[in-house]
Amino acid sequence: MSDALPADQAVRNLIFAYAEAVDGGDFAAVGALFAHGDFVGSGATLTGDAVARMFEKTIILYDDGTPRTKHVTTNVAIELDRATATAKSYFTVMQATPELPFQAICAGRYDDRFELHDARWRFAERRITLELVGDVAHHLRRPDTLPPHLRPATSR
Repeated sequence: MSDALPADQAVRNLIFAYAEAVDGGDFAAVGALFAHGDFVGSGATLTGDAVARMFEKTIILYDDGTPRTKHVTTNVAIELDRATATAKSYFTVMQATPELPFQAICAGRYDDRFELHDARWRFAERRITLELVGDVAHHLRRPDTLPPHLRPATSR
């Protein structure tokens, strides 16, 4: 990421870097994105390597080393200040596996905060709100750990 990027593009690139890292199965890179920021979802707040370990424990990886997903991030709205920024966006996670036809498996929203540190933007916090859940049996190791109102009908 170039330091010469406009602030809104640098922030947008961080949002998209998260999707690329998760879809690539690079959970260490996900953890690095939150080395100085909080990742808030499913009732827990994690930072850095704890984020990577949580992904490793919960997400199924396939023979190609990926979760066979594509995170589609849309409706990105960024508010900038001198050294801070906020962003709100929607996400939809698509998945296809040998046993699962291509489909949306979940959707929700991100509420992000960013900070400028040493002339580079970084995550200060990401709050994930999961709003719609489909068949996550091929994505999560323990779909039964989702809050009851978000569990697919087959696992309630």
